[in-house]
Amino acid sequence: MKKLTLLSWNVNGIRAVEKKVGLTDWLITQSPDILCLQETKARPEQLAEALQQPQGYLSYWNYPAEKKGYSGVATFSRRKPEQVEYGIGLKEFDSEGRFVITRFPEFRLFNIYFPKGDTAPERRHRLDYKLAFYDAFLDHIDALRNNGEKLIICGDFNTAHQEIDLARPKENEKNSGFLPEERAWMDKLVEHGYIDVFRKFHGDPGNYTWWDYKTGARARNVGWRIDYFFVSDNMDREVKESFIMPEVEGSDHCPIGLIMELA
Repeated sequence: MKKLTLLSWNVNGIRAVEKKVGLTDWLITQSPDILCLQETKARPEQLAEALQQPQGYLSYWNYPAEKKGYSGVATFSRRKPEQVEYGIGLKEFDSEGRFVITRFPEFRLFNIYFPKGDTAPERRHRLDYKLAFYDAFLDHIDALRNNGEKLIICGDFNTAHQEIDLARPKENEKNSGFLPEERAWMDKLVEHGYIDVFRKFHGDPGNYTWWDYKTGARARNVGWRIDYFFVSDNMDREVKESFIMPEVEGSDHCPIGLIMELA
């Protein structure tokens, strides 16, 4: 059996995290097989070479063509994928730099920065976009899984699934990120056979991945769990552990991890 460690982190600006905590040094220390980053807010040519292409890793970047400093994802892998894709074949969802999809012999890995919603009347279109994005994505992965593929999905989903996944559920029932329709889609994801790996191993409250900067929520652990690893149920046996790394600072999110054992 071969052990595989994957990490995922919404860095909320890769240049800011590099300046605050030294992302390249952190990557060397952690030494995962694959690191998935979301909300990079940069193009590779804007970065030092050591961050564009960390030593020992191949890097794959996606970012919006028109909006600089917005969205963006990157996947760093020690192994060369068989295939790399940057969307699901739908222009309206592929244009914001939200996907890096890497296919390996044992699985297909989706690194995704899901859209944020907004309940303000003048921004309601962003909630509609988020829900449409969710539905299109589920249709896409269902087709792959039904064809026998094994899938890993990681990233910032921008939704806390259940009350246990945020510190103050009652106060946030009308806020995007915990709306009934957003949570219903997370229910559907699970019903379709995708496993929330952290919850497979950890059923206790108080485990969060995002804290509001403005209110100093991290010091009080008033947070949300909105970053996830999901796997398709046909690779449940390969999953050995999942974890959250709240001690790692530098972003308003913290990294999350997945450990697999592959034949």
